[in-house]
Order: sequence, then C-alpha cells, then structure tokens
Amino acid sequence: MTKQKNNPIPTNLKYLYFAVFSSGMVTMGIEFGASRLLGNVFGTSNLVWASIVGLIMIYLTLGYFLGGKYADRFPTPKAMFTFMLFGALSAGIVPFISNPVLRFAANAFDALQVAFLAGAFISVLILFIIPITLFGMMSPFAIRLAITDPTSAGKVSGRIYAISTLGSFIGTFLPDLILIPWVGTTRTFVIFSVFLAVVALVGLFITGHQKRALQLIWAPIFILLLAYFWAKNPIKQTQGQIFETESSYNYIQVLDSSGFHLLRLNEGQGVHSIYHPEIIAYNGTWMHFLATPFYNADYKTDDLKNVAIVGLAAGTVARQITEIYGDDVQIDGFEIDPEIIAVGEQYFGMTMPNLNAIAQDGRWALEHSDKKYDLIVIDAYRPPYIPWHMTTQEFFQIAYDHLTENGVVAINAGRTETDRRLIQVLSATMGSVFPSIHVMDVPETYNSIIAATKSPTTLANLEANFLNIYNAEQPQNVLTVAIYNTLTYAAPTPTGGMVYTDERAPVEWLLNDMVVRYVFSGLEN
Repeated sequence: MTKQKNNPIPTNLKYLYFAVFSSGMVTMGIEFGASRLLGNVFGTSNLVWASIVGLIMIYLTLGYFLGGKYADRFPTPKAMFTFMLFGALSAGIVPFISNPVLRFAANAFDALQVAFLAGAFISVLILFIIPITLFGMMSPFAIRLAITDPTSAGKVSGRIYAISTLGSFIGTFLPDLILIPWVGTTRTFVIFSVFLAVVALVGLFITGHQKRALQLIWAPIFILLLAYFWAKNPIKQTQGQIFETESSYNYIQVLDSSGFHLLRLNEGQGVHSIYHPEIIAYNGTWMHFLATPFYNADYKTDDLKNVAIVGLAAGTVARQITEIYGDDVQIDGFEIDPEIIAVGEQYFGMTMPNLNAIAQDGRWALEHSDKKYDLIVIDAYRPPYIPWHMTTQEFFQIAYDHLTENGVVAINAGRTETDRRLIQVLSATMGSVFPSIHVMDVPETYNSIIAATKSPTTLANLEANFLNIYNAEQPQNVLTVAIYNTLTYAAPTPTGGMVYTDERAPVEWLLNDMVVRYVFSGLEN
C-alpha cells in the first residue's frame, strides 16, 4: 500500500457509522467467544476471565495507537475497509488454528500437567492479538475519515465512539444468549467473521473500490469453507464421550465409563453427576448429603418430607434421596442451566415424578419459594468458580427462613490437603446464622460437607441415629454407609474466619489465591 494524501472522504457517512457499529459488535462478540473457547478447556474462573479481558484491552490499546497512525498516513476508505476485512478473516481463523492447541490442553488438564496447560493457555490468547488489534484500529480510522470540519471534531468523535459502544452492547448478548447455544462457539466465530467481512467488502464497493472488493471476496468464502469441512469436529474427543453440547452457561459433556454416565462441565475437572440404572451408591460427595438430617435427635427417614437442591445438575442427589427416603419426598431442584436439566432427563434417569426441576438461579428461586424444607442441599459450587452470592450471611439467612423447625442446610465445599480457608469462612458465615455447624471430609476427595442445623444439635445425635438405623436396616444400606462415613471422617468445626456478607464477600480473592498456589506448586513439581 502506497502513501496517499488528500484522498476523498466517503460520501456515505451512514454506512461508515454502520461499519463502526458492526466492528464494535464483532469485537465484543469475539471477546465473549474467546471466553467460551477457552472456558471449555480452562474453566470459568475469574483468573481465566481476567486474563482474557486484560489482554484484549492491551490488544485494543495497540489497535487504537496503530489506527491513529495509519489513518493519518492512509486516510482512505480503501485502507480502513481492507484492515477491517483482514481483521474479520483472522478472527474467523482463530478457532480452527486453536483447536489442536485446545485439544492438547484438554488432555493436559485431564492429566493435571500444569506447565503444558499454562503454555497452551498463553498460546491461544496470543492468537487473538491480530484480529483484536485490527478491530481496535477502526474507530480512529472512522474518526479521521468522518471529520471534514475541525470545529466538529469533538462531535464526530463522540458520535463514533457512541455508535461503536452501542455495537459492543449488542455484541455482549448475541454470543451467550443466541449464537453459542444455537450453533456453538466455533460457528459463532464464523458468523461474526463472515458478517464483518461482508461489511468490509460492501464498504469497499460503495466507496469506489470495486476492484479491491473483488480481489478480496475470497476471504469470507475461505472462512465458510473452513466451517464446512472442519467445524463439525467435536469440541473434545475424550474417551467414552457420548454427548456434548454448549449452552448459554456451560460446555456440557457426557461420558460413558463401564456403564456409568458421567456429567462433566467446562474444563472437565470434577464429575457433577453420575448415573447407573442398577446402582445407587456412588460414594463421592452425593451420598453423604443423605446423612445430614440425622444430626437431629431421634430422626427417622419418614421425617423427611420436602427437599430443595440448589445445583441440581443431572439429578444424582435427587435420585439417591428418592431411592432411600421414598418417592413421597417432594424435591425442588434448582438448576440455572436448562440444558443440563435436559441432559439429566435423557442420560441420567432424572425422570422421578417427585422431582420438580426448576431452571432458575438457586438463590433467587429459594428466596421466592413459598415452601419450607426439611433439607436444603447446596451443590452449586464448581471449583475453581464459586457463586459469591451463595456464600454470604444474607444467603444463609434466606436458607434459614425456608427451613422447618428441624431443618438442615448441607453444602459441598472444596479444599486441599493443606488449605481449608474456604471451609473456615463458610463455617464462620453459616455459624453467624445457625446454632450448630458440622463438618465432614468426604473420603478420597478434596471435598467437605458443611451441615448447619436450625435447631441446636450434636455429633452424638448422629451416632445414636446411626445405631438405630443400623439395627433396623441392612448393614450395607447406602444411608448407613453415608452416616458411618460422616462419623468416621468428621472434622473439627473451624474457629475464626471472616463472615461474608452481600456487601463484602471476597471469595474470588480467596479462590484466586488457592488457584495460584496450586499452579505454582504444580510448576515446582
């Protein structure tokens, strides 16, 4: 491209504004697409999101600088729309180039190879430097082209930035609410890429650069061909995979392992539900929720009438409760992702008539429920991400208000062998509302169950109830095993700890610190 001076300004200002709007929309759409592209493998922790947002802001900063520089050197629609088209092209290529790296990263995550995982994460982020930098050049270019009178420079600049921001607003909602659930992450990139490429080609054509438009018409065709031949590949190729999909909230994966169906989400660390048509005891965290009502003195299985599960997933806990306590127990299961509910019904036998699956945020749904429950199970914590609004004093007060006189709240929380800070702060926060707190460490896991009872209770109550049930039931009943493990692996209720509130709940800081310590310990090993 040769340096040009005194080139004509585009006469179609409305189209210039539309191009700026489109560029802003695609920029934000690509940013949200990047979060999903990476979230499928690396998870949805705040560290991942902060890395994506931070680096994209750096890339945009570079684009603003270069856009101003080249807009002064080449103040032509031809230059602007050419940069736009190559930005669209590079954005469309990103998911196809990154797929091998992401598959490698998925295998590294499964094997917990931290060094390889970090390298893959950085490599994928670097791929976004070209499209995002080129998108960042669009606003300075548009301002340079649109200003014909220096006295209106402020007005024109403000209008262009306003239009670009409006486009970004639209681009914020399109990926998660419409495109990704509809066509998936890779095709979302393709749609944004082809759309902006067409905008650029039309811009070249209507500003008198038809020859240049014809020379570059191959770009959107190339992206469409990539999509046709390669976008049909599965996101992950995990052994035993029988189903995968993307929703507005998660990447959802179902695996078959020796006849057991396993539900994995996003990065795949942790099994969120398990199912076998002939087996009900899966050990792990799920079955140990069954024991928590028995912290109350003289408790009987018939005393459990109503249960709420916040974080229903694919219904493992609901199925175990139904099996042990009977189908007269009414269960409200709150799961924010309706796609997970559908997967539970199709692959996990989640068709119990006593289960009412509700696709709503757990805190909102519990607060607006008109029922009182004998047991509230909270299993919505997905390490390393944890919904902060379910860790606060106000949330546990909501739970307290929705319990019967002998009601219990039981929470699944993560820890490590040496770091129990999350257990400490949750115990302190729950203890500010409930009179009795009990902790047990689920054997052979990094999970603990924290149980809070509305009435004062002791561990001796659980032991007495265990003896009564053991004498009345078969020794290997799932319930007796759950209570036995709860007694055997009971942990001291921690003292101290910050009480989280809606005003201040730095759970992100706590978890980020835990993740960083884990990463560095992995690198050292």
